[in-house]
Amino acid sequence: MKKPLVGILMGSESDLPIMEKAAEVLKEMGIPYELEISSAHRLPEKTAHYANTARKRGMEVLIAGAGMAAHLAGVLASHTTLPVIGVPIKSGALNGADALYSTVQMPPGVPVATVGIDGAKNAAYLACEILSIKYPEIAKKLEGFRSRMRKMLEEKRSEARRVWKECRSRRSPDH
Repeated sequence: MKKPLVGILMGSESDLPIMEKAAEVLKEMGIPYELEISSAHRLPEKTAHYANTARKRGMEVLIAGAGMAAHLAGVLASHTTLPVIGVPIKSGALNGADALYSTVQMPPGVPVATVGIDGAKNAAYLACEILSIKYPEIAKKLEGFRSRMRKMLEEKRSEARRVWKECRSRRSPDH
């Protein structure tokens, strides 16, 4: 897999600290991606062109992050039948609630899968799950990741139980 399979787009440079997290996940999973700034409002032709040509360029999933009015994911979805995952970005007076509603409330026939506010990591994991249908090596990497995650949680759980037992044994009988 040399050609980018995932396009990560953001509405402005200020979204980069959040959207970089999606890139980090894809890089860890060995999935080629490209990262672009493309505003639905300030660069509408460029955004439409990106979506219209994504499949021809080998893209299989698009991830779009934007704040406030957050129309980027919807505009992309209106110009392609590839899966589009929206990442509402926390910004403005409503702290991302407006971006969440703008991203999740799409008209029938133009869906956008939407993750939580600032959820770029989950957007990347969702992209991996979508790609794992076609690419068994990605499915295997996801299974390995989940296994490591469970193991880490079990270790933390065991440590927490040990600390709790120590605290209980130190308590005086009067309390």
